Amino acid sequence: MSASPTAAGRSPADPVRALQHALYRTAKADPGRRFHALRDKVFRRDVLWRAWVAVHRNGGAPGIDHTTLAAVQEYGVTRLLDEVAVELREGRYRPLPTRRVLIPKPGNKAELRPLSIPAVRDRIVQSACKIVLEPIFEADMLPCSFGFRPKRSPHDALQVLVDEAWRGRRWVVETDIANCFSAIPHEKLMQAVEERVCDQAVLKLLRAMLRSGVMSDGVVRREVTGTPQGGPISPLLCNVYLHRLDRAWDVREHGVLVRFADDAVVMCHSRRQVEAALARLTELLSELGLEPKAAKTRITHLTEDGPGVDFLGFHHRWVRAEGRTGGKGVAFLARWPADKAMQRARDRIRELTDRRRMLLRVEVIVEDVNRFLRGWAGYFRYGNSALRFEKIRSYAVMRLAGFVAKKHRRTRAFGRWVIAFASDNQLGLIRLDGTVVAPRPFRAWRVVSNAGGERRR
Repeated sequence: MSASPTAAGRSPADPVRALQHALYRTAKADPGRRFHALRDKVFRRDVLWRAWVAVHRNGGAPGIDHTTLAAVQEYGVTRLLDEVAVELREGRYRPLPTRRVLIPKPGNKAELRPLSIPAVRDRIVQSACKIVLEPIFEADMLPCSFGFRPKRSPHDALQVLVDEAWRGRRWVVETDIANCFSAIPHEKLMQAVEERVCDQAVLKLLRAMLRSGVMSDGVVRREVTGTPQGGPISPLLCNVYLHRLDRAWDVREHGVLVRFADDAVVMCHSRRQVEAALARLTELLSELGLEPKAAKTRITHLTEDGPGVDFLGFHHRWVRAEGRTGGKGVAFLARWPADKAMQRARDRIRELTDRRRMLLRVEVIVEDVNRFLRGWAGYFRYGNSALRFEKIRSYAVMRLAGFVAKKHRRTRAFGRWVIAFASDNQLGLIRLDGTVVAPRPFRAWRVVSNAGGERRR
């Protein structure tokens, strides 16, 4: 057996990953340990470079200094990282206020969500802090938390719903924490961070990020609550704070909690338990200075022909499949794209096939629509989504037919004829049938291959 590079005295292939593994193992081995020597890790050259790679991959708009990613590359990435490292080492780094942007909330364009965009250099520093701090807090995170965590996905959370419904927990609380990112008290958040971190330089850096303020209409406001949504470190800080909710939750008494950032559901056995769970959840959030959003909080009993639950883009409903030989069949928790998700898909396809893009070639439009459909279907294929996939593809065909007709100044019937008969493959529009993987209780949702003969719909 050959020795590992580290054991042989050589440096590991990925020193940043090795650093994260070391921090995670140390934190996992000693739950009461507080880390005091993290400052030098944040401005390490390889950590800052990894942070730049993450920022560049994520893209995004410039902050209040109007510096774009392209401008940073023109200035010199190495040069900028060296300057940031010197400022961090000497304690001179000061983050700029973030730029406030209001974007419409998905499914409700009348309601706007505040987004705070840090400058590129500040996003790099936030990402570097996340690289160092995330493995420490990840060692404490509980299985009920799924949002914005490494190696955890929305489908992992959705699988818990399938498993627990099969176990008989079909009374459900669904809720959303009101203004979670903007309502978290800074002092209580820092107390949660200090449970694991006592490096004063790092704590000072985090406080500077929280108090950097937000610029809106030329005016800078500095709040005492909130971790501005839009920065790389905001989801981590949100999870660190809401971890207090997770560890105070009693599964035996109040049911199974499934939390994805500020969205949560609780699966319970009975009406009495579900009502107690909602009261306990409200109490715990109140202790944290938060509250559930009344408009999105409700109790649902999953029964045949009864109402369902919307969670993470899917609509979940208890249904019964007909038996092949006329028997009673099997009841199970099915899920498919929610109505809001369907509407957002139609809106996006409508944008891609809008008449304002009439000067582009049809092949370009089809390529753009295919790119969207692959991403959309890649998420929603893990469900009972075949009928809704068929509806979305039919809508895409209709929009493409209208686009072709307008481009040639003909009727929509001409566009349908071109797609159906003048093209061997419907202009190259991808098909979505045969891609759906239905969830099964107590089975891994991720399917790598079809070697086992899994049926596709």
